Amino acid sequence: MSPELGPLLAILFAAGRAVTPAELARGLGRPPEEVARLLDELTARLADGELGVRLERVAGGVRLVVHPDHAEAVRRALRPRPPRLSRAALEVLAVVAYHQPVSKAEIDAARGKDSAAVLEGLLERGLIEAVGKHPRRYRTTPRFLELFGLESLDDLPPPPGGGLPAMRD
Repeated sequence: MSPELGPLLAILFAAGRAVTPAELARGLGRPPEEVARLLDELTARLADGELGVRLERVAGGVRLVVHPDHAEAVRRALRPRPPRLSRAALEVLAVVAYHQPVSKAEIDAARGKDSAAVLEGLLERGLIEAVGKHPRRYRTTPRFLELFGLESLDDLPPPPGGGLPAMRD
């Protein structure tokens, strides 16, 4: 095992979030190619689950997560609860994720109801962000990708019915 894996693991552990390759290169004082090699080595080292964690690539970065072989033990010990999102929040997130960047008027039209309060809640949670001014438009954030375990928006599942959710006029 490379001695550089210790500092790499320390950064990933301390971050508690996905860390970009650029952040890792800066922290380790290593070129990006070497960081990529170290990440590949760490991924292989953790693959068997012996150490209880694995490396997951999400939101343009990497993070440590519980290895699936140990998920039940973690659940029994900690009983983690995923953040609760209301049906309205999930509806708005779906519209934003599949149609971004999208305006509030477009979101309201797709849902058939006002989305102002839901948008504010999603903004506060860091799952969406506002872009542009006139009209203000919304898109998902890296936190959204992390929460849903996606590496990029390309990993979104196809919407029910095979097409994008319809936008009402």
